[in-house]
Amino acid sequence: MPAELRLTRETPFVLFIEFRRGVFDISVDGKTVGSIKSHGTVEVPLEPGHHTLQILRGRYSSRVEDFDVADDRVVNYRCHGTMGVLVLFTSFLKPDLAISLKPA
Repeated sequence: MPAELRLTRETPFVLFIEFRRGVFDISVDGKTVGSIKSHGTVEVPLEPGHHTLQILRGRYSSRVEDFDVADDRVVNYRCHGTMGVLVLFTSFLKPDLAISLKPA
């Protein structure tokens, strides 16, 4: 069984609203490998080794996350769009703050 990336998209708190909505593209090692909708989970098979992950929507993105994955292992991440008004306005100047991406 190859290594796997599991990405889940949901807001961490029920009462918060994502300001960046719509379908996000998933980029692994600089190549688009799929997309994820709100409240969705995507599983991407990977070769074991070192990889980069970034989530994109138009000009807005997450920061690039580096990770290593071994054979037969699953790496879990979670993401969501901007939720704070201050971060929303800051993301106009620094687009890689528009989407939050964290290890789960």
